[in-house]
Amino acid sequence: MFGLSLAAGGVGANLIVFLIKEFNIKSISATQISNVLLGCNNLFPIAAAIIADSFLGSFNVISISAFVSFLGTLLLTFEATIHTLRPPPCGIGAYTCESPSKLQLGVLYMALTLCSLGLGGTRYTIATMGADQFDKASDQGKLFNYYFLALYIASAISFIGVVYIQDNVGWGLGFGICAMANAIGLAAFLCGKGIYRQIKPKGSPFMSIARVVVAAIRKRKRALTILQDYHHENNGVSKMPINTPSKSFRFLNRAALKTENDRGLDGSYSSSWKLCTVKEVEDLKTLVKISPLWTTGILVSTTIGMFNNLTILQALTMDRHLGPNFKIPAGSFLVFNLLATAASIILIDRFLLPTWQNMTHRSLTLLQRIGTGHVINVLTMVGSALIEKRRLHVVQTQNLSFQLGVTVPMSSLWLVITLIIIGIGEAFHFPGQVALFYQEFPKSLRSTSTAMISLLLAVGFYLTTAITDLLHRFTGWLPNDINKGRLDNVYWMLALLGVINLGYFLICANLFSYQNIDEKQDGPTGLM
Repeated sequence: MFGLSLAAGGVGANLIVFLIKEFNIKSISATQISNVLLGCNNLFPIAAAIIADSFLGSFNVISISAFVSFLGTLLLTFEATIHTLRPPPCGIGAYTCESPSKLQLGVLYMALTLCSLGLGGTRYTIATMGADQFDKASDQGKLFNYYFLALYIASAISFIGVVYIQDNVGWGLGFGICAMANAIGLAAFLCGKGIYRQIKPKGSPFMSIARVVVAAIRKRKRALTILQDYHHENNGVSKMPINTPSKSFRFLNRAALKTENDRGLDGSYSSSWKLCTVKEVEDLKTLVKISPLWTTGILVSTTIGMFNNLTILQALTMDRHLGPNFKIPAGSFLVFNLLATAASIILIDRFLLPTWQNMTHRSLTLLQRIGTGHVINVLTMVGSALIEKRRLHVVQTQNLSFQLGVTVPMSSLWLVITLIIIGIGEAFHFPGQVALFYQEFPKSLRSTSTAMISLLLAVGFYLTTAITDLLHRFTGWLPNDINKGRLDNVYWMLALLGVINLGYFLICANLFSYQNIDEKQDGPTGLM
């Protein structure tokens, strides 16, 4: 896990700078390419989770994906060291530079695709496989905390060490280190094969979901009464309320309703496209109930994606010196976010949660943790808007708007403030979401449950690309030279979207009821 995350961080952390400096790609186009890659990084885990749950199991998916990721990092290493695979370097202060050829772009996109496929198949599938090693929900929750801790620490090392090597020693060596870390991580994972608890896949759980919908539609004209015969896994008959389908989404209950047409020649009943079990019906209802909460994370991912990319563009224009001889690489600034998140996860797990329980005699619910992340996300966008307003003021007072490549005389350490704040928010938000999905999803969808966080990140990053393109085309806020734009207005827009999304989250959370017995002890609804 650690080695694979280090490799992934080394590829993605400095990608925007790599595209701008080594491939002569414009800054806004580079951020869009980065957003598409990040979207793919978080979309592919859904496919990997479905394959793991349905066919191959988590261990095989992780092993194959890690090898694919290694091939991608190896190809990037070749591209960074072989000059014919890159366009000629752009001269300092030049307004036009030679664009990369179709072959060069083809090799680049192939390498990035392999890296993305490999990362997608490992990142959240590893989390699921780790949680499968434990039986208690509390142990699984701690596993997710430490999973994210390891993820952020490995990424922080990439953002500091690998990015520094890429900027100051060479891109080839930087990507070569990523390939080596990937290989070591894969080897270490394979060595533990004999001690892992491996859950065997039981076929596609999505097939049973589809059967519930089809069976409910087929029996849509059947009337529902209190005392009816429903199909259970043990083929028994129970008319007790506790064993009947829940009253919510009653239309779906028809899928488990027994009729004479469902009886086989031997008089028994079996699951088919006309009859499903009560458990299958309730599993689908669980997915429907939690879907609104899942959607609340999309805009959070969108704002974080835009914030990360815009922070790098801001850092490229600002004074990044620490003392007379050291200059912080622009791509390394996100390490402050990672370190803040890692430190916050430790403080939340070891200090905040026990203190809260001692003071209130109740646990901090998962939705309360997620909601805290929403609030902090909004505060980050407000802070970023104020800092950017200050940066633009310096640009205007120094008459720097039309000077290409000039350094704005304002310390880039101002950006660290918002990076730390948003890191604290992520420590509340993402581990809470993963734990919530893992606890509330049907057991047959455990790999898919942890990958759901990845899906919303993917949607968020694709929305980031779309919003960036729209702002670039139709407003003057986001030109290629941000000194001529109004980046502060972009942050104010994101803050407004965050406030609206927070209101939506509060509505969804108050309408949600936990299915897990441990959470029900804390209150009947999500925020109580």
